[in-house]
Amino acid sequence: MFRLHHVGTLVADIASARRAMVERFGYRPWTDVITDPVQTAEVQFLHLPGAAQWLELVTPAGPESKLSNALRKGVTLHHLCYEVEDLEGALERLRGQGMLIVGAPAPAVAFGGRRIAWLADKAAPLVELVEAGPGPLRLAELAVPGEGGDRGRAG
Repeated sequence: MFRLHHVGTLVADIASARRAMVERFGYRPWTDVITDPVQTAEVQFLHLPGAAQWLELVTPAGPESKLSNALRKGVTLHHLCYEVEDLEGALERLRGQGMLIVGAPAPAVAFGGRRIAWLADKAAPLVELVEAGPGPLRLAELAVPGEGGDRGRAG
């Protein structure tokens, strides 16, 4: 089963983007800024109270980042991420439907070492899969819509 985990948006400056999302829409920072050297990115997760998923702000971690070119081209909606119980099974299913695996399963800093994988096809944006399990940023952490509460973490 695929459950929407987060929408990844590419930004030039996380602090400015975070400020805008907080002021305009009422998002709350959920994490501090996280540096992921494997993904050559800095990210921060925000949460809209009552929502069942996060918004991820993504920026290149330096000029050599693999994200720099996309940012120069003006890409903003970078990826959709789905949490899955069976990462290999989900990859096989999507590959069977014509998607190309562009990033093999690898541990991710933001998810406490839970693995992620990347896929692409002719339609944009990229698709990221994150395996379910223990660790930070599990969908199970979010309050069920309508039941109130928001447990944002970062200040």
